[in-house]
Amino acid sequence: MNIIPNPFRPGEMADSTALLSDPSALRKRAELDGYLFFRGFLPASDVLKVREDLMGVVRRHGWSRDDQPLMDGAVDPDVLRQVPAEQLRTDIGVTAAMYDDVQRLESVHRLPHHPKLVAFYRSLFGGEVLVHPRHIVRMITPHHAMVPTPIHQDFPLIQGTSNTWTCWFPAGDCGRDLGGLAVLRSSHRNGYLPIQQAPGAGGITAQLCPGETDWVTADYAAGDVLTFPSYMVHKGTACTLPNRIRLSLDVRYQPMDEIVESRSLNPHCDLKWEQIYADWKQDDLKYYWEKSPLRMSPWDDSLMQPSRRVC
Repeated sequence: MNIIPNPFRPGEMADSTALLSDPSALRKRAELDGYLFFRGFLPASDVLKVREDLMGVVRRHGWSRDDQPLMDGAVDPDVLRQVPAEQLRTDIGVTAAMYDDVQRLESVHRLPHHPKLVAFYRSLFGGEVLVHPRHIVRMITPHHAMVPTPIHQDFPLIQGTSNTWTCWFPAGDCGRDLGGLAVLRSSHRNGYLPIQQAPGAGGITAQLCPGETDWVTADYAAGDVLTFPSYMVHKGTACTLPNRIRLSLDVRYQPMDEIVESRSLNPHCDLKWEQIYADWKQDDLKYYWEKSPLRMSPWDDSLMQPSRRVC
């Protein structure tokens, strides 16, 4: 055993936009690199509408700078300093009450069903797609209790099929100084990695071996999309701006005919679906997954138990 900390010197992500018309080439790149990154995949206007709704919640809770444009994402450091750490959902970046209001937003749950996203995953999987209803919104602030999301895989946190893909995209421009996501190229080939407990979103970290240092990231813009399967090792990068909030979404997709774990069908908060749906204007996405003959799998608690990796 020889587990060592890995230096973080990220390279630049490869843009796979030119391969979108060639599903075979996309699959080959995904098999090689373990991720696919697309510049301007979603219409920026659709993403910015969600950003506006998210920032509206931030403003209603008194965290934004009223003397600056709402869409700039400016937060008041003096207000943040008054928020006790125990009131913060450190996996998200805001209080539970604020996050409940975010999860009530119809736009947050509608954007993952964008026709371009569903068509892409249908092409990638070669069949029908299940969009997990459990959408995660990261609202990373410069609060002192926040730490970047640790190095990890999504599989032990999601389970079900390992062919579940995470789709990560920023809700607005997200340069490296604002923090974002970095992936460890080709790390998906190692399968499930043993975990240890760690502070930050998810509460776990995957253990890396010497030589596993091929990190890549990007300066993200509204409309960019990064996607990868659940064995892909990735992490959050630190925000170095003292008065900005970083907004992003984690959405999951999988082949409809593969197994899914039931927690992926629950809200990412303590609200019930009927509470989330209460003020929606349209009904078409309410309980949509119940219309499909899903194959369920049990939760495997052993995947969340700390163990050591042998290199």
